[in-house]
Amino acid sequence: MSIATLILGQSGTGKSTSLRNLNPDDVLLIQVVKKPLPFRSAGWKYLSKDGGSIYVSDNPEVIIKRMQQTTRPIIVIDDYQYVMANEYMRRSQETGFAKFTEIGRKTWDVFTAATQLADNKRVYILSHTEENDAGKTKIKTIGKMLDEKITLEGMVTICLQTAIINEQHVFMTKNNGHNTVKSPIGLFDHEHVENDLNAVDKAICEYYGLTTESNQTEA
Repeated sequence: MSIATLILGQSGTGKSTSLRNLNPDDVLLIQVVKKPLPFRSAGWKYLSKDGGSIYVSDNPEVIIKRMQQTTRPIIVIDDYQYVMANEYMRRSQETGFAKFTEIGRKTWDVFTAATQLADNKRVYILSHTEENDAGKTKIKTIGKMLDEKITLEGMVTICLQTAIINEQHVFMTKNNGHNTVKSPIGLFDHEHVENDLNAVDKAICEYYGLTTESNQTEA
């Protein structure tokens, strides 16, 4: 059973930047939207026969296949909300609710697959947030199926949210009653930690006793 973690936050609050200290040889970064990384990233290359760490796709079936095939211990899906949004826009002229059901089902498939990989795998799903009718900050979705029938945050054990406090970018680790943040007892000592995904990954590995070995010859 793999460990899937949600990293939520508005654009520009440090989600992608949190990758900066990860070793790209240990990571499969699936970019839903192809764009430059927001830090010096000479070691991060697009996958080819010569190696690389970055793959671009907004297709849920392809994302699942890549997650299942990779030998890397760390998988990051960046800008996940565009998996849903891009499909919605491609089908925006369709009438009826079938497209919302299909979008919801495919997202459920991705989240389910993220929790069913090998035991040493860690999957980080980065996505934007929105505020619901009750004023709670949650993962941004399309349609009501994922909100009313499936709570995506409920499919993972760890859900962190970005914040900027005193001009410092941090991850929130504790629920404040107005968000969906959560983490296991004792995983983090503080309510806020630096937005460093490498440090978060090390904490998770230590907490759950996971090995961090990888095969770095993937293409």
